[in-house]
Amino acid sequence: MKVQTSEYCAVGHPDRLCDYAVSYILDRYLEHDPNARVALELQLKDANATLSGEVTSTYRYSHSELAEFVREAIRKVGYTDEYLGKWGEGNTISGSGVEVTVHVSQQSGDIAQGVNRDGWGDQGIFHGMAVNDRKHGYMPLDYWLAREIGTALYRSDWGGQDVKTQVTVIDGTAVECVVAIPLDPVTEYDMRNLITSYVKMLAGEKCEVVINGTGRYVTHGPIGDCGTTGRKLVADFYGGNSKIGGGSPWGKDPTKADVSLNILARVKALDYLKEHGLDEVHCAICCCIGRAQIRVSFFDGKGELLDSRIEGDPPSHIIEQLGLRTPDYAERCKRGLFGFEEK
Repeated sequence: MKVQTSEYCAVGHPDRLCDYAVSYILDRYLEHDPNARVALELQLKDANATLSGEVTSTYRYSHSELAEFVREAIRKVGYTDEYLGKWGEGNTISGSGVEVTVHVSQQSGDIAQGVNRDGWGDQGIFHGMAVNDRKHGYMPLDYWLAREIGTALYRSDWGGQDVKTQVTVIDGTAVECVVAIPLDPVTEYDMRNLITSYVKMLAGEKCEVVINGTGRYVTHGPIGDCGTTGRKLVADFYGGNSKIGGGSPWGKDPTKADVSLNILARVKALDYLKEHGLDEVHCAICCCIGRAQIRVSFFDGKGELLDSRIEGDPPSHIIEQLGLRTPDYAERCKRGLFGFEEK
């Protein structure tokens, strides 16, 4: 018996809201300077945010402009004055009212010297995977369902923005879906029925649906929780189906291996799976700061080694081949990193 469980957090969740905001700022830099080096982190609690990190770019933004980008990103996710008016001041936020403290300096010269000679900006281990299921974007079914359901509920008007979903699949059949979504007590009964019907339509009638396990979920977003960049890596990548390597890919330019090599590991896993006609492939990549060489290893679904080799393609070539200097990181954050390669 094979049991798989994955969680997904929509971009309205406080942690993913922070992921989105720093990705949004990264895009603003890349629009003017495709070679900008950016590594930003955001923490958000109530209506207070702290933006920290390093930026080296030919284009300069003032601290007040960076603070406004944070507020703008929060509003783009859906936390607007109108949204605040609907849910009440004690239950959520509006981006317009967020106070932002900014602590941003330039990239360390010790790191820059390695990146300048076309080496990676850090050491690390990175993991990618693919399964032979084109219908679901070559992604594990439990993860695909959790993300599809979570994204749909976030986009609906059935509840609030701060949505989490968790799906368990046994031998290819979805047996449980746990949903956390803010619901208005006045319309909660009808919304629960709508959500249950939608989940069963997507996941199947055998799927038990649990909505808001405590019985009540009204206070949400950064009021009910503290958001921090990079705290939802399992939800960002493959759910409970793969090892997770490196750090957060959000708010970082592609010279950071956390971005490029996590994406490259997925590409290589997918290519190896298609080339060899396998059911499941995992790819592990490791690198050294300041150097271009990487070790690439492939494993089957049982963890058995298939191949391992050293590759020397420099970061600049990989970044160009993967198209990672395009300012589309906020959209990637909102949509999801993987599973859209053939759409």
